[in-house]
Amino acid sequence: MSAKRYEELREWVEDHLADYLPEEEALSKSVRDAMNYSLTAGGKRLRPVLLLAAFEMAGGTALAEAEPFACAIEYIHTYSLIHDDLPAMDDDDLRRGKPTNHKVYGEACAILAGDSLLNRSYEIMLEAMKGFKNIPSSRMAAAASVIAQAAGNEGMIGGQIADIEGESAEPSMERLQFIHRHKTGALIKAAVLAGAELAGAKGGIKKDLEKFGEQLGLAFQICDDILDVTGDEETLGKPVGSDEKNQKLTYPALVGLEESRRLYREAHAKAVAAIQHYGQRSSVLLGIAEELYDRVK
Repeated sequence: MSAKRYEELREWVEDHLADYLPEEEALSKSVRDAMNYSLTAGGKRLRPVLLLAAFEMAGGTALAEAEPFACAIEYIHTYSLIHDDLPAMDDDDLRRGKPTNHKVYGEACAILAGDSLLNRSYEIMLEAMKGFKNIPSSRMAAAASVIAQAAGNEGMIGGQIADIEGESAEPSMERLQFIHRHKTGALIKAAVLAGAELAGAKGGIKKDLEKFGEQLGLAFQICDDILDVTGDEETLGKPVGSDEKNQKLTYPALVGLEESRRLYREAHAKAVAAIQHYGQRSSVLLGIAEELYDRVK
């Protein structure tokens, strides 16, 4: 059931993502095309599905009113990938098995496409507050605040600059944990917490979902670190070995592969323990965690 529901939610997001693109204008068509290129390049749509699954687990029923927030968080994630691949950042040529955005549209257009996706995400969430009846605007504002904070200096951007500066800094577990909790973990945690906010979750269930999101985000990034060493380009759809090439601070680089796997299993177990007592209500989120676990067994 969890796998089936995951696929239903993923298809829901896939069917509506492009609906929120700006209208086509002749003189800015190239930027819109670049936005669409990366936005519709495929993927598991992990973050929007996490938001919708957390919304349902916390008792939310008006899925169509949560959908804009799910799409908005995918717009933010897509912008971050475009910018992450730029020569000034990770300088990657491949993403999801396709040429990266700047390889197709050029650096300037790729930068502007990323900027446009980020700005559009806020427009999507603000517009959603105008016309819906089932989710109060106060809940929508709380969810938007969670997402915006996770994308900014206190979240993803803060993690990205720590990651860049970490290439020449003294390696430490403190810096590594900061990078992972902010650069990747913050947006994953925000997806879960935003879904909880939209559903009006309070007390124990909200705290449990927040802990699940935090630990899943950590496990996800450790997994990514490991696969950059042990994975293959065809399966992952992106280059492997780039962390070592760019002298990135990663778990395998700092503590080795075996200890990285142990820490990965530990974070995964904490994520599962946070919500497994909710039984069938948590089945979709637990299914996501188990699929992640299978990647690094």
